[in-house]
Amino acid sequence: MIAQIRGKIIGVEMTEVLLDVNGVGYHAFIPLSTFDVLPRQGEETTLLTYMNVREDAIQLFGFATKKEKMIFELLITVNGIGAKTALNILSSMNMVAFCEAIASGDVKALKRINGVGPKSAERMIIELRDKIDRIVPELAIGAPGAKDAMSPELDSALLALDKLGFQRLKIQKMVAEVAASLPEGQRSTENIIRKALQALNK
Repeated sequence: MIAQIRGKIIGVEMTEVLLDVNGVGYHAFIPLSTFDVLPRQGEETTLLTYMNVREDAIQLFGFATKKEKMIFELLITVNGIGAKTALNILSSMNMVAFCEAIASGDVKALKRINGVGPKSAERMIIELRDKIDRIVPELAIGAPGAKDAMSPELDSALLALDKLGFQRLKIQKMVAEVAASLPEGQRSTENIIRKALQALNK
């Protein structure tokens, strides 16, 4: 299994790159997010790689960061999402936006990606929702940095706002900020929800 390659860029397009590694040319498919940070042709670069072995081909996929590769590897575990579709998803949404869409169950945002239909979007949400916090930990309930590591009042407020359809990352940040602004004796679930809704609906 080829997990990483370093070599001179001898050919590059938006979705693929050719690296010269000690005289051997390695072709790798890449997402646009990796293309955007590649150095110029003729310079050296390092890519984290995933080798996709099929009956009719062996394909190499390259990534500039560990998070890109982690999302790719999670995506291809979803039923119906192949390697090329996973790469297209990474090219269509930045990582934080994608993780937020999964965490908040935003089917509409995922359906905007070419090649992703309603069923694929729903499958991604169902199968990845509990795994996405590995990549963007702040999306997880009770993540470090949330006030009081999610006290019962904060937790209840967050769950209530989540049911109203607000995006998880946005309401978690808002709930923590509201709680921090209230005197300790006034940090009831009701007060937090009321203040948070006032801010969210501005």
